[in-house]
Amino acid sequence: MSTTTAYERQVREAGLRVTRPRVAVLAAVHEHPHLDTEEILGLARADLGAVSHQAVYDVLRALTTAGLLRRIEPEGSPARYETRVGDNHHHLVCRSCGTIVDVDCTVGAAPCLTASDDHGFVIDEAEVVFWGLCPTCQAAHASTTSRPHGGNTRV
Repeated sequence: MSTTTAYERQVREAGLRVTRPRVAVLAAVHEHPHLDTEEILGLARADLGAVSHQAVYDVLRALTTAGLLRRIEPEGSPARYETRVGDNHHHLVCRSCGTIVDVDCTVGAAPCLTASDDHGFVIDEAEVVFWGLCPTCQAAHASTTSRPHGGNTRV
């Protein structure tokens, strides 16, 4: 079965009508997790030709509501989307370049964190965002801090 057919099947099984924009957006997010709307729009346009911003927004909303996509919003970042749904994974975000990677829940089953007071809620998900510097930014930071800075040198 082709990848496109697999995406069409996912859309159909979620109870949605299969359209070219839905399949293109689902494919883009599947192949490039954690993209923002503008990046998804660019990939959808590369695949389909013309597609409007509004159509992509509508598709993202429909796919998220249907449970095919997960929307995340790390602080200071636009909404981003991924196809990894139905588990309780978390995210690691680079403070410098904004790279986002998935981090599996390390303890127990979903939710992996227990609230000190659930206030009567039935908790079904815990969201944790880890922040730091990715290896590329660490290396760049190390190379800039180990080089002597210019300026006047007395001899």
